[in-house]
Amino acid sequence: MRILGRLLRLDFVPASADLALLLLRLWLGLSLLTLHGWTKLSNFGEMSGKFADPFGIGMKGSLALATFGEVVGTILLILGLFSRFAALSCSITMAVAFFSVHKLVLKGPGNGELAFIYLAGFFTLFIAGPGRFAFDAKSGGSAKE
Repeated sequence: MRILGRLLRLDFVPASADLALLLLRLWLGLSLLTLHGWTKLSNFGEMSGKFADPFGIGMKGSLALATFGEVVGTILLILGLFSRFAALSCSITMAVAFFSVHKLVLKGPGNGELAFIYLAGFFTLFIAGPGRFAFDAKSGGSAKE
């Protein structure tokens, strides 16, 4: 029975919070960059006339801020460079998308489920930091906490 318990708990898998943080940074960062940020960057001109403007700063300004969060923020996060700033910028971008654009709707057409999930992951990285497999760790940044 003990062996079955160890198997079900997956005790044979080595535990590494630093590796988990690296995987989370890469997974979230690469997916947001390639699936959303790159599209905004490469189609900025076409999108700037029809992008949501939740704060009244203009569609182009709102698109520029979203693009910054989804491109610059994710690249920094992937590298583990200024990671908490990067995670915060991605979190703010996803929070605006979820709360202001999708109006907290999690189901149905035009839902913000994906923004909600991204927000959870990026906010977790903001709180936890990047882990030791990051450039921040090499420079004496917050990764050593």
